[in-house]
Amino acid sequence: MAFYKRSTFLINSDFQLKFSVVVSGIVFTSSIFYPLIFLDFMDEMVRHNDFNSVIEARHDLLYFIVPVQMLFTFVIFIFMIFLTHKIAGPVYKLTQHLKKIREGAPITGIKFRNGDHFHNLAEEVSGFMEYVAANQEKDFQYLDEVSTYLNNLSSVIPEDKKPVLNEIARRLDEIKSRYQKQL
Repeated sequence: MAFYKRSTFLINSDFQLKFSVVVSGIVFTSSIFYPLIFLDFMDEMVRHNDFNSVIEARHDLLYFIVPVQMLFTFVIFIFMIFLTHKIAGPVYKLTQHLKKIREGAPITGIKFRNGDHFHNLAEEVSGFMEYVAANQEKDFQYLDEVSTYLNNLSSVIPEDKKPVLNEIARRLDEIKSRYQKQL
C-alpha cells in the first residue's frame, strides 16, 4: 500500500480560514486577560512588599483566575457549538437526504440553509442526483422496451423456452418495481 501524503492543506480555504481565524481570535482574546491579571498581581506585590500580602494576593489571584478561565471555556464551548452547527447541520441534512432516497423517496437535489457551509457540496450532490434520475428514467424506458420485446417473443418461442423468458420478464418487473415508487 502506497503512503499517501497530503500536500494541499487548504482544500476549502474560505471555510478553513474563517473557522481558524474565529477559533484563534477567541483563544487570543481570552488569553489577553492573563498577562493583565498577572501585571495587576505584580503591582499589588510591589505596592505592599510584605510576605503576608503576597500570599493573600496569590490566593486572590487564584480565586479570580479559576472562575474566569471556567467562564471563558464555557463561552468558547457555546460559541463552538453554534459555529460547528453550520458544519454539522449540512452533513446531517445530506445524510438524512441520502437515507430517505435509499428508503424509496424520490431522487431529488438538496439545498442547505443560507448561513450553512458547503453550499458547493449541495450543488454537486444535486447535480449528481439529477444525473442519476435522468439515467434512471432512460433505463426504465429501455426496460419497458425490453419487456415489450419479451412479450412479443413469447408468442414465437417454443414452449420449453418460455420459463426462461418468464423468469427474465419477472426479474425486469422486479427491478422496475424497486424504483417505481421513486418516480
